[in-house]
Amino acid sequence: MGIVIALLVMGLWGVHLWYILFHVEVSWSNPWMYLHMLVQAYLYTGLFITGHDAMHRSVSRIRWINNAIGYASVFLFAGMSYRKLIKNHWDHHRYPATEKDPDFDVKSQNFFAWWFTFLKRYVTLLQIVIMAVAFNVLEKIAGASVPALIVFWIIPAFLATFQLFYFGTFVPHKKPHTEAMGKHRARTQKKNHLWAMLSCYFFGYHYEHHTYPGKPWWKLYQVKNQSTAGL
Repeated sequence: MGIVIALLVMGLWGVHLWYILFHVEVSWSNPWMYLHMLVQAYLYTGLFITGHDAMHRSVSRIRWINNAIGYASVFLFAGMSYRKLIKNHWDHHRYPATEKDPDFDVKSQNFFAWWFTFLKRYVTLLQIVIMAVAFNVLEKIAGASVPALIVFWIIPAFLATFQLFYFGTFVPHKKPHTEAMGKHRARTQKKNHLWAMLSCYFFGYHYEHHTYPGKPWWKLYQVKNQSTAGL
């Protein structure tokens, strides 16, 4: 089931991107354009969370399949390094919300300052080169227009980083850290499965994720914990 869901998310991302790049009018007066941007941003979020599940080996028990999906999903997201993400993410689980946590900003709890630090730690020169090459391939070979690439390929990816950061890092791990947050230093959303799915693929159930890191995103609602670590 993990493989099926992962491929479904990746497939929806790819098919929807192809459709909007070539069949949706880029016009500020076109309301459908905004809807498709939001849908694509949501699918970008799902793409990264698929890669995140692979980091926890919860996509497939067959290691090479699990890793192949992990490499592919984060590469499609923004040319990211799966190997680097694995190391940093497991450091995040070992040392949550401490100086050793690569996802935590000990200097500032300001949303934008922390978000910028978060991006700076993950963006590499190679990644920028990969995305530049991909942009040119999509424009000059595939035939996508520059406005369509900006509106449907670039902006949704940035929106997804905000969604992932806000629900998966900032809100769960920001200070103050209370005793109820335990060793994970993580909060969790109140129980509302529909909102949890729409907001970030159940990733707002973050205390549960740290408690059961092997649970794939689509099973997190099953271990939802009504604890005082809630938001």
